Amino acid sequence: MMTQMQRSARGKRPTFYETPALDQMMSMIMVLASEVSVLADQIDGMQRVASANGLDLKAGMEALVLDQPALEEREARRQAMLGRLFYLMRKEADEATASETSEGYHKVLDEIAQG
Repeated sequence: MMTQMQRSARGKRPTFYETPALDQMMSMIMVLASEVSVLADQIDGMQRVASANGLDLKAGMEALVLDQPALEEREARRQAMLGRLFYLMRKEADEATASETSEGYHKVLDEIAQG
């Protein structure tokens, strides 16, 4: 299985709301809306092609049994979609991790110890 390298855009992203969480949620909603729109177009296309060829698509879908390669393809597609959905959260977590230093860690421990 080929491992795919995760990519992140560099630089600061524009913000539109007072809290970063709202910007992240809006980004996630937009990703989901894009996914739903693509799926709706694909379903529409399949229905039109099937109908034009006299196929009972609904009965075929109900009788469908997926083999292992098909299941793996679906899982890969699902993981790619989740990667796009959680892109900003992953990017910020990566940036936070990259900015952590031993000095900062000890400073936080000192602050916690002092109360």
